Amino acid sequence: MIGNIVSTHGLKGEVKVYPAVDDPDHFFDLKKVLLKIKGEEIDTEIERVKTFKNMLIVKFSCFKDVDEAYKGRNGEIYALRSDLPELEADQYYEADLLGLKVITEEGEELGVLDEILRTGANDVYSIKLKDRKELLLPAIHECVKEIDLENGIMKVHVLNGLMPDEE
Repeated sequence: MIGNIVSTHGLKGEVKVYPAVDDPDHFFDLKKVLLKIKGEEIDTEIERVKTFKNMLIVKFSCFKDVDEAYKGRNGEIYALRSDLPELEADQYYEADLLGLKVITEEGEELGVLDEILRTGANDVYSIKLKDRKELLLPAIHECVKEIDLENGIMKVHVLNGLMPDEE
């Protein structure tokens, strides 16, 4: 997923999009995307993109007017991997990270990366622990030591006080 449709914008079928990517400029290079709206999948083209505060204003070809765009609220936006740009070292697509097995530097298995929360300062990784509790781990170099996509493992250092039930 590369973004969410938040609301309509204007009367010509444009929508406000909250980008779920580190660099929203990737949207300017995309031509085709897949929208998932209330269980329905729609292949569509991007006609234009503008920046607007911390969001984007996007005109999809499938929305001709504000009424059609209104139906797209809360929709998810997906792109083909082949249409996305190459990432630099230490950059990852969210889809590649979700589901990684999370282990400590000592090799102890903690659980699975379940969700990525976007905050102002840095992302936070929600890790579903083996005991079904949740560990919220800042996505910073002090905590995330290694990401091995080939083997499906994220090696982490858990700062004191972050583990649930830790005193």
